[in-house]
Amino acid sequence: MKKYLRILLLGIAIMTFATGFIQMVAPNFILGFVGGEMAPSNSHSFGIIGMFMLLFGGMVAHTLYEANTSKTILFWAGLQKIGAAIAVGLAINKGLFNNLAGLVAGFDLISGI
Repeated sequence: MKKYLRILLLGIAIMTFATGFIQMVAPNFILGFVGGEMAPSNSHSFGIIGMFMLLFGGMVAHTLYEANTSKTILFWAGLQKIGAAIAVGLAINKGLFNNLAGLVAGFDLISGI
């Protein structure tokens, strides 16, 4: 794998891991950022989503340091990012999140591609 692509993927993995950790431990902080309703069920669900973000980010970072980088893991992590972009876009369209959440969807879409 080319050096610059590996660095880019590692940066995306670290961002996903870090934001997932924040979302997992402080879901209301992220909900406030995207304009979501801070109901207990939303907060709980957001924390679970954060856990999966942390796991996917960690998985990608881990595979980038293996002798043989798994293209399968990178493929499925990319699909997860594209799926997240679609989900956030739908939430914005339904009025569940504010337009600032579009930055999140954009990052996920670009990093998924």
